Amino acid sequence: MAPPAQTHRSPSPSQPSGKGEVSDLKMQLRQLAGSRAPGTDDAKRELFKKVISCMTIGIDVSSVFSEMVMCSATSDIVLKKMCYLYVGNYAKHNPDLALLTINFLQRDCKDEDPMIRGLALRSLCSLRVTNLVEYLVDPLGAGLKDSNSYVRTVAAMGVLKLYHISESTCMDADFPATLKHLMLNDREAQVVANCLCALQEIWGLEATKSEEASTERESLLSKPLIYYLLNRFKEFSEWAQCAILDLVSKYVPSDSNEIFDMMNLLEDRLQHANGAVVLATIKLFLQLTLSMADIHQQVYERIKAPLLTLVSSGGPEQSYAVLSHLHLLVMRAPYIFSADYKHFYCQYNEPFYVKKLKLEMLTAVANESNTYEIVTELCEYAANVDIPMARESIRAVGKIALQQYDVNAIVDRLLQFLEMEKDHVTAETLVLVKDLLRKYPQWSHDCIAVVGNISSKNVQEPKAKAALIWMLGEYAQDMQDAPYILESLIENWEEEHSAEVRLHLLTAVVKCFFRRPPETQKALGAALAAGVNDFHQDVHDRALLYYRLLQYNVSIAERVVNPPKQAVSVFADTQSNEIKDRIFDEFNSLSVVYQKPSYMFTDKEHRGPFAFSEEIGNLSLGEESTDNVAPAQRIEANDKDLLLSTSDKEESKGSIHNSSAYSAPGYDGSLAALSQTDLVSLDYKPTPNVPSATFAIDDLLGLGLPAAASPPAPPPVLKLNTKAALEPNAFQQKWRQLPISLSQETSISPEGVATLISPQTLIHHMQGHSIHCIASGGQAPNFKFFFYAQKAEEPSTYLVECVVNSSSCKVQLKVKADDQSTSQAFSELFQSALSKFGFS
Repeated sequence: MAPPAQTHRSPSPSQPSGKGEVSDLKMQLRQLAGSRAPGTDDAKRELFKKVISCMTIGIDVSSVFSEMVMCSATSDIVLKKMCYLYVGNYAKHNPDLALLTINFLQRDCKDEDPMIRGLALRSLCSLRVTNLVEYLVDPLGAGLKDSNSYVRTVAAMGVLKLYHISESTCMDADFPATLKHLMLNDREAQVVANCLCALQEIWGLEATKSEEASTERESLLSKPLIYYLLNRFKEFSEWAQCAILDLVSKYVPSDSNEIFDMMNLLEDRLQHANGAVVLATIKLFLQLTLSMADIHQQVYERIKAPLLTLVSSGGPEQSYAVLSHLHLLVMRAPYIFSADYKHFYCQYNEPFYVKKLKLEMLTAVANESNTYEIVTELCEYAANVDIPMARESIRAVGKIALQQYDVNAIVDRLLQFLEMEKDHVTAETLVLVKDLLRKYPQWSHDCIAVVGNISSKNVQEPKAKAALIWMLGEYAQDMQDAPYILESLIENWEEEHSAEVRLHLLTAVVKCFFRRPPETQKALGAALAAGVNDFHQDVHDRALLYYRLLQYNVSIAERVVNPPKQAVSVFADTQSNEIKDRIFDEFNSLSVVYQKPSYMFTDKEHRGPFAFSEEIGNLSLGEESTDNVAPAQRIEANDKDLLLSTSDKEESKGSIHNSSAYSAPGYDGSLAALSQTDLVSLDYKPTPNVPSATFAIDDLLGLGLPAAASPPAPPPVLKLNTKAALEPNAFQQKWRQLPISLSQETSISPEGVATLISPQTLIHHMQGHSIHCIASGGQAPNFKFFFYAQKAEEPSTYLVECVVNSSSCKVQLKVKADDQSTSQAFSELFQSALSKFGFS
């Protein structure tokens, strides 16, 4: 039987596939380069399309560069565009080839067709080759004076491109002055807009180098220029209008009449079809009226309708962007939007990210008058087949309950969720019931009656299981089977992979033991034995702490582990007011969409004023900590440093596993009286006459050191302010101005090196000694920290640069101080704090 005939398929004519094809293209282009026969331009078009297609899919066609340049001698504008596209792609990677393009681009810059002149000038400025900047000056100068507005528009942006290639060439040619003249006198609005954007960037970068440029930058916010732009506002394109509105938002009007005139002039922009223009106008109105409380509230009322219209009129992407801005406004003035809560109801065809944001807004606008309707709607979402949506809905109901709106009805709704017998619904509800019981202990009887019917075997999610275990320990006296449920969970200790669950299980068993000792005795022994031998450091430490407390004094242990219940009045907010204000200042930007200020997600070249000098690198603010201490910042010491943020969650990993130093406590069922003879003896014996408060912290952590081995340190002579605060800009200025008071080197112990696996531990340790970290950075073996402190009753400030080399076990300290006479005392205090962290 003959083999089947092979089918030969020719490759697509628009997608050459190999070196042979590129060679054929090169030969065909060379043949057409000097031809003037009819139809030559059509043939060139087909060949150019093939070259561009190859370039697009990643085939290297740089070998046909010279042929493409030779074929560019044509008046066909389509050929010109494709040739410019090809040249712009390969010239920046091949400066030698770029030189071949100069002649024909300069020639095209003088073409009779203004479109070709503009395209050639744009391509010439886009080569971005430093050696060719001298060839840009004359074409740019001619382009800025061209009779055609398109060429002038291109030339204005070309000046900015030239500035980024060679600042000195741009400034020496006095192009900024020419741009300023064009901005003030050109008849074409787009030319004015391009000149404005170019000047903003050029003068913004030059302002740090010369006072003249700084003055010119400030002149952009002068009243005559602002009025000139506003009077021509409707001539500009939508893009240009947004740029001008952003500039005007930085202008400070002289009086309220000027504010009202500007707002009246721009009132119609709130009905614009383009969402960017509407948001830019809203930002301007909000900024102008910040100091006028009554008018500011009226602005909220006025902008509400345009924003709600944008949410419903665009696609899901636009809806999300506008909703993000609405969410920011709702957080600042929820009462204004409370009557419009139905606009935030979710629709079935919306993507999840839009629905989630709407749920957050429903939570924010909930109050006494609309809570019932909102919760009713959210309960419908809880039965949704979309599991993430159902979870978010239940969380939203819980958040509203924690806001003290119609708690009775909401608790009943939440308890009904537990009867739905859906694993994800039960898990989310248990977490919320735990928070509700912490805030409303009076609902414990109703909640526990329902929760007691839930089998722990049906709860698998760590957070939900931890919440259930917490309730078993906290309300053991109300749940008949609590000791036995806890005992069954302890039997499966090795199968529980979540450290959070094991930590809650330890605490719950100890609490249950104090309420029902006989039933919990066996479970307590097993839990402590398993906990002390646990591989996770936190679990090990907690088990050891409970064990030693019980060994020392049962009544003291009960007061520590099981204190009287106190209702939690306020839950910690995840975002500080300072962060929210910074986001509001960056209205109509990605900061609102990301819900974080720009310095948290932009690279170091675009962090604006939050930059240090080269001596200490670039600084970016860290997130505010939740323990009322100054937030530690982040710093890049150099381009290779790995940024460290104090807002990142720390992994609780000990440098040395301590469980090997102890035997696990064993129990034989005779623990009812909890006598010391029933407990396994550790490597120290506490003295009954010594109160537990005198035990060394190392001993509690399982280091096996007796309390007498650590004599109390003498109180420091220098007292520091525990609530010291210092802005990054102030730190930067002081660091530059103050001389170095002390420069010292010390060593670091192996224990200290091991602890630096998580540098945040050092930051929090020093904060406990009233020494705050404003920046940190680096990666092993080099870590760098910048600390500051202040005198308790004086405005004196101390600045410290601490560079740790973990490979050489050395620490370099540089201290700068307002009060030079106390530098030595502060240095001793600083090193004393370090020594307690593990430094020698």
